[in-house]
Amino acid sequence: MECHHFDAGRCRSCTWLTRAYAEQLVAKQERCAELLAEHVELDWLSPVPSAESGFRNKAKMVVAGTAAEPTLGILDERGGGVDLRDCGLHVPAIRAALPVLADFVSRASLTPYDVVSRRGELKYLLVTASPNDQLMVRFVSRSQEPVARIRKHLPWLYGELPGLEVVSVNLQPEHKAVLEGDQEIVLSDAATLTMRVNDLALHLRPQSFFQTNTEIAAALYREARAWSAELEPATIWDLYSGVGGFALHLASDDRDVLGVEVSEEAVASARASAGRAGLGRVRFEAADATAYVLGSTTSPDLLVVNPPRRGLGPDLAEWIEGSGVRHVLYSSCNAESLARDLAATPGFSATRGRLLDMFPQTSHYEVLVLLERRAAH
Repeated sequence: MECHHFDAGRCRSCTWLTRAYAEQLVAKQERCAELLAEHVELDWLSPVPSAESGFRNKAKMVVAGTAAEPTLGILDERGGGVDLRDCGLHVPAIRAALPVLADFVSRASLTPYDVVSRRGELKYLLVTASPNDQLMVRFVSRSQEPVARIRKHLPWLYGELPGLEVVSVNLQPEHKAVLEGDQEIVLSDAATLTMRVNDLALHLRPQSFFQTNTEIAAALYREARAWSAELEPATIWDLYSGVGGFALHLASDDRDVLGVEVSEEAVASARASAGRAGLGRVRFEAADATAYVLGSTTSPDLLVVNPPRRGLGPDLAEWIEGSGVRHVLYSSCNAESLARDLAATPGFSATRGRLLDMFPQTSHYEVLVLLERRAAH
């Protein structure tokens, strides 16, 4: 992938951009294998590659400059805006939308927030694109001050962006490195963006998390579905279930599936998707994953976990080790925490693994590992 911003030193986010893509895949696979080298029975399947560019379905753009001449991108070391609206990582629908949104900032007189002086309103533009080029646009503002102007000029924005489905304003009043706040004001008639992934329609609400690479997310869910089908579990729990990607893909008429996720917005999205898909034996609970299992008197046949980068933590790992769970599907974005969690669950053997390249041009990835409880001696 060629990038004039990288060449000019304006943006170095793609830390592996100078490495050939095939070399990136090999390096990621070798790193995972190195970290899990103690698991000699682990069979590594071939990595799943991504498109090298045009794969990101979400843009998180810092808004800087002035209302008349805004920049959408990142901040430099002095707090000035670096415009990256033509970033090659984003899917085409987002690249086409960002210049229009920059014009909208000017048209609606939305004053960008200045980090140095702590003045202004508009902090970020968060844009998500579905596989069929529908868009969700979220304006992250310091206060409600610009809401009326955004609402007033929305007809123009709908005219310029025919795929625009969801528009909202997120309020983030604090001066700190937090992307968004708790309060969301939805301005559009629609409150969810439909992401069709494989044979399912996932309904994303504004504050719901979804993987940033739709094609690799689809491959990840297909892999999990295939592996779980071999195990024929009667019950499945999906911890850190997000908007239900794993749980909904593993649902069927002959098994009970439970998704547990701390974000109520994500749970609302997952429940909507399950209801519209007619999946009657899958349900979702809004709860902390560790607290939920520690308070439970039962355990599933198959446990699916997709924790944040820090991993499961000692309490959840201890519960898994002492539970009646027979198999675990562990989806990890950090093989270092994955290795720590596997060391904390010695009663399980890692039997199969596959790296899926969710984040090309960087050292990051997603890796799916199947754990099987060792036979008692």
